[in-house]
Amino acid sequence: MRAEHTAPAPPRSFVVIGAGISGLAAAHRLLATGARVTVLEASDRLGGKLLPGEIAGARVDLGAESLLARRPEAVALAREVGLGDRLRAPATTTASLWTRGALRPMPKGHVMGVPASADALADVLSPEGLRRVAAEGELPPVDPADLGDDVAVGTYVAARLGHEVVDRLVEPLLGGVYAGDAYRISLRSAVPQLFEAARTHSSLTAAVREIQRRAATNPAPGPVFMGIEGGVGTLPLAVADAVRARGGEIRLATPATGLRRTPDGRWRVTAVDLSLDVDGVVLAVPAPTAARLLSAEAPGAATELETVEYASMALITLAYRRAEVALPPGSGFLVPPVDGHTIKASTFASQKWGWIAAEDPDLLVVRTSVGRHGDEADLERDDADLVAVSRRDLGAAAGLTARPVASRVTRWNDGLPQYPVGHHARVARIRDRLAKLPGLALCGAAYDGVGVPACVGGGQAAADLVLGDPDRTDHLMSNPVQSRHGGAGE
Repeated sequence: MRAEHTAPAPPRSFVVIGAGISGLAAAHRLLATGARVTVLEASDRLGGKLLPGEIAGARVDLGAESLLARRPEAVALAREVGLGDRLRAPATTTASLWTRGALRPMPKGHVMGVPASADALADVLSPEGLRRVAAEGELPPVDPADLGDDVAVGTYVAARLGHEVVDRLVEPLLGGVYAGDAYRISLRSAVPQLFEAARTHSSLTAAVREIQRRAATNPAPGPVFMGIEGGVGTLPLAVADAVRARGGEIRLATPATGLRRTPDGRWRVTAVDLSLDVDGVVLAVPAPTAARLLSAEAPGAATELETVEYASMALITLAYRRAEVALPPGSGFLVPPVDGHTIKASTFASQKWGWIAAEDPDLLVVRTSVGRHGDEADLERDDADLVAVSRRDLGAAAGLTARPVASRVTRWNDGLPQYPVGHHARVARIRDRLAKLPGLALCGAAYDGVGVPACVGGGQAAADLVLGDPDRTDHLMSNPVQSRHGGAGE
């Protein structure tokens, strides 16, 4: 009898639109299954908000500069693409608040600024503010109905503990993550563990103590944060190299112009001088771009995506001769908006990251950030003015009066998506509408968390979804873990 041979099925094909870390993580995961993958990026570079650079000859990050290591996806990806031996813990994790006219040690014993007791805030709040926190026990017990389906962090914390704890601690910590307004940011999306604990405890401070008790009972190994020697901005470059090594194609300066379902149930992606029919598409782009591409096939999802707001900010990187500078100890400081200063945070990069100090032992690098949602007027200043106001505030806060030998201003226009009250429900509605379109998935900072690990995890989950393996995605998208970083880094 003659043996019959069946030709093997051709590999499945996918397009990933967007070459930030979310899209590159999705492409990397898809290629591991043997698929064919093309990545389209509108700009002339890859990496999104992760951007390596240099100042005065020293390598630095000009975007995000740390990874939340307690969430594993980003660190694991770094190891997988050959950066494991360059992962570095911070040289120091102590930080300060510049408030009430002085640099004050960052309080301990809080969850995103929400304290376990008034004692933790003795050096930050006024006597009246401390009394207000201590008086929570006199309030009626927490009613889950007050939390509802979601509530603003600032509104709820102020109702229980007073406005001062929000204005001087919660606001600068949340601002360091979202460049947003604590009185608009969702408690459920930004601090999900506190939202859940508050529903089952009689007071907000008791909920914080329970979170701390659980953390102490099951301490996570290793550092909270990690950096990468040479900069976190080298991570997307390494992932891109791995994508190409696996046969993936990355096209820069190639914005997708159209996305349509084909009669045979596949997807047609068009760009200038390009049309690709593929089995699935991952959209790893900002919400407005996703809305435009989905307007024909998923108008309901597109309408929801159009409502996502973004904050703009600028990072000012300054290099000094170490012999001319005497910085306070620690990794930097946060600035409560209520104090009326221009900069929102500063990172003493050479003190935080040993590898930066090693680049040039005679050099000291400092970063500041300017701008947040609803308070972006300072971003209209030119670069020279932003450097000047940063120097002025650094002088007032830290006594840093030396003239820098070099400066760089990096503007992130519409760089950080906002998570207002109801954000989780909006994301759920978007995904519910897209579930009717097999082979299509969204990922990125606008959905499941703004930190690098959340973006990596979201990209991996999107890859699993278009591969038809949704059972693997729930744990990646169900509980965003936000950064607790003290500054304009993670």
